[in-house]
Amino acid sequence: MEGHADGGLSLLTDAVPMLGFALVFVLVFRRLGLGQTLGFLVAGAVIGPQVLGLVGDAESKLGIAELGIALLLFLVGLELSPSRLWRMRRDIFGLGLMQVSLCGLALAGLVWAATQSTLGAALALGLPLALSSTAQVLPLLQSAGRLRTPFGERAFAILLFQDLSIVPLITIVAALSRNPADQSGPPGWLLAAYTVVAIVGLVLVGRFLLRPLFQLIGNLGEREMFVFAGLFAVIASAALMEALGLSAALGAFIAGVMLADSPYRHELEADVEPFRAILLGLFFLAVGMSLDLRVIAANPLFVAGMALALIAIKAALIMGMAMLFGAKLRNAFALGVLLSQGGEFGFVLFAQAQKAMLIEGQAASIFGAIVTLSMATTPFLMMATRRMRAEPARSAAHLQTPQHDGSNAVLVGYGRFGQTVAQMLIGQGIPVTLVDTDVEMIETAGDFGMKVYYGDGTRIDILRQAGADDAELLLFCQDGDNLDTEALESIHHAFPKASILVRAYDRRSVMKMKGAPVAGIVREMLESAIVMARRAMEAVDVDGAEIDKTESEYRRRDAARLDIQKETGDLYAARDRMFSQGAGAAAAESDVNPR
Repeated sequence: MEGHADGGLSLLTDAVPMLGFALVFVLVFRRLGLGQTLGFLVAGAVIGPQVLGLVGDAESKLGIAELGIALLLFLVGLELSPSRLWRMRRDIFGLGLMQVSLCGLALAGLVWAATQSTLGAALALGLPLALSSTAQVLPLLQSAGRLRTPFGERAFAILLFQDLSIVPLITIVAALSRNPADQSGPPGWLLAAYTVVAIVGLVLVGRFLLRPLFQLIGNLGEREMFVFAGLFAVIASAALMEALGLSAALGAFIAGVMLADSPYRHELEADVEPFRAILLGLFFLAVGMSLDLRVIAANPLFVAGMALALIAIKAALIMGMAMLFGAKLRNAFALGVLLSQGGEFGFVLFAQAQKAMLIEGQAASIFGAIVTLSMATTPFLMMATRRMRAEPARSAAHLQTPQHDGSNAVLVGYGRFGQTVAQMLIGQGIPVTLVDTDVEMIETAGDFGMKVYYGDGTRIDILRQAGADDAELLLFCQDGDNLDTEALESIHHAFPKASILVRAYDRRSVMKMKGAPVAGIVREMLESAIVMARRAMEAVDVDGAEIDKTESEYRRRDAARLDIQKETGDLYAARDRMFSQGAGAAAAESDVNPR
C-alpha cells in the first residue's frame, strides 16, 4: 500500500510543474503567435532534467502520451467519410505520395552528405523529416478559416498521406534494423499483409459491432458512455495494430474513418477532444524533457543550418509539386511555407531508429532539435510571407462608376441584405441603380445579369452621379454602421425629394442615427429573429393567437425601450421592459396573457 501511495504522490508531484509550466508557456507562446506546440516543447525542456530538473522519467510519460497522437488521428479520421476520401484521392495518393517520397529522399541525401553517416542512418533520419506537423498545421488552417477551402483540403490531403506513411516508414526502419531482437521479427511483406488484413477487420468490426453499440448507447440516453465507447474504439484499434507490429496511430485513424458517417460523429468528436488535447500536450512536454540540450548546445550551427536547409528544401519541393498538380503560384508558395517544418511523428520515428540501433541517442536529440526549431519558424514564416501569399487586391479600374440611368431608387450595398431588397423592388417594376465597393461581388453580380456600379455610395458626389437628384428612394443596405445623424442630414439636405431608408447593424447603430431625417431604419437581424422565434413556438404547439400576442407585445416593448435608449444615449436604459427570466418572466407572462 505504501508503494502505491508513493507512486500516487510521485504522479501528483510531477503533474504540478508539468501542468503549471505548460499553462504559462502555452499562454505566452499563443499570445506571441507561435502556437501551443512550441510552448509545450519549451516547457518540457525547462522542467526536464537538464534545466530545472523538476520532472524526470520522460520515457514513461512519452509512452502514455503517444495515446494523444492516436486520438489526434482518430479525430482526423472522423472528419473523413469514405466519400470525401474518394473525392480527395488524387491529392492524397498522388501529391501526398510524391511529397513524402521526393522530400524524404532529398532530405536523406542531405543528412548523408552533412553527417557522413551510413546509408541506413541517413534514411532513418532523413525520411522522417519529410513529415510535417499535423498538430501545428491543422490549427493554423482552422484559425484562418481555410480548412474547408480547396487550399486547406490540399494541405490536409498531404498531411493525411504523411500520417498514413508512418506504417511504411516504420517498416523501412525495421528492415534496416541492426538490433538482434528485431532480426527475428516478421519480414516487411508480412507486415504489409498484416496491415491490409487489420484494416479490413477494423472496417468490418466498425460496421457490424461499433455502430450498433453507439446506437444502443444513444437509445439509452447514457451520454457519458459515449466517452467510454469512443476511447474503447480508439485504444482497441491502436492496440490491435501495435500487437501486429504496425502503427498504433493508423489503427486509431481507421477507427475514426469507420465512424465518420455515423450520426454520432459530432458527439464523439466533442467527447474525445479534451482527452486528445491533454495527452497531445503531454506528448510534446515529454519530447521537450527528453531533448539532450548539452548535445544541442555543442552543435548550434549544425542544428540551425540543418533546420534552415530542411525548411528551404521542403518549401521548394512542395511548391513545385503543388504547381505540377495545378495550384496557382501564390497558393503553391503558401502550401510550401505552411508544410515546410518537420513534424511530431519525426520524434516517434527517431525513437524507433534508436531502438533499431541505426542512430545514437545524441543523433536523435540533435535531429529532434532540428525538427523543433523548424516548427518554431512556421508562425514567423507565415507572418513574414503574408503579403507574398495574399492574392493581389482586385483592381476597380475596369469597373464603371455610377451614372444616372433613370431609376426611381438608388440602392447602396448589394450584399446579402441589399440583394433581397433590390430583387423585390425590381419584381414590383421599380427600377433600381445599384452601387457597391466590393469588386469581387460586383463581378459575380454581373454573372447573374445584374449591373452594379463601383463607388462609395455614402458620398454625396457618388450619389449625385447615380441620379439621386431625381430618385424617390435612397436605400442604404451596406454592412457596418458607418452612417450617423450628421451624415444622413447631409444626404437629406442634398436630396430632399428622396425618402431615405437605412439598414442598421444593431441597437447601437440605431442610437447613432437619433433624429436623422429618414423614412425608416431596419435592424438587419430583427425580422428574421422574430420569424425563428415564431417557428420555435409553433414547434412546441403554442397556439397561433398566443404567438401573435407575444410578437405584438415584444415589438411594443422593444420599440418603447429603443425610444428611451435614443433619448438617453444609454444602452442599459429601460431594461425593465425586456422579457427576462425569473420574476421578469412572470411579469411578462401576465402582460401577454392576463388572467
